[in-house]
Amino acid sequence: MDDAIELFMVGPIQTNCYAYESAGECMVVDPGGEGAMLADALSGFKVVAIVCTHGHGDHVGGVAALKAATGAPYLIHAADSEAAQHSSQVPEWGICYDDDAPEPDGLLSEGDVISVGTARFSVMETPGHTPGCVCLVGSGSAEGVVFSGDTLFAGSRGRTDLPGGDTATIMDSLARLKREVPPEAAVYPGHGLSTTMARELAVNPYLR
Repeated sequence: MDDAIELFMVGPIQTNCYAYESAGECMVVDPGGEGAMLADALSGFKVVAIVCTHGHGDHVGGVAALKAATGAPYLIHAADSEAAQHSSQVPEWGICYDDDAPEPDGLLSEGDVISVGTARFSVMETPGHTPGCVCLVGSGSAEGVVFSGDTLFAGSRGRTDLPGGDTATIMDSLARLKREVPPEAAVYPGHGLSTTMARELAVNPYLR
């Protein structure tokens, strides 16, 4: 059977959570809420990894419940691990998230490879939205798939006005994506619609 990507819009601001499914296994990317629901929806798969592209509450709020239900290892970059463990605190704009993230089972860094079925995902460090932002670049049966978190959106980029954000740094990360991600790649961001690198190269003002 072919690999599949399921989209779940979770949490108070409807964050994109993805399940990449391959050969009876799945990797969950950015469970920002409703972790028990995600576990039920994915009960036909072995969840082999819970991967967060960064440590904001809208991307990690469902990790604790999903991990408790599945036993899958939770992975995040070291630079965002501590913030994720305090992410349920009510921020100044009044949004509450489900839970703090737990201690990670592993820390992501540049070049790490996560396997799910016949797919592989390489970690690309893309700081700027937060210090520990990463993108996941597919190979094997996931060739041409990129999970971009809050680094690259359709027609835009991640904000840099939150704690740990840095405009010059995210622009460097976007320049790296422009150089290294092929135009034919499908891009699955943390918010909004999916896109392609070709489209972003043509229309995204932050990739000019």
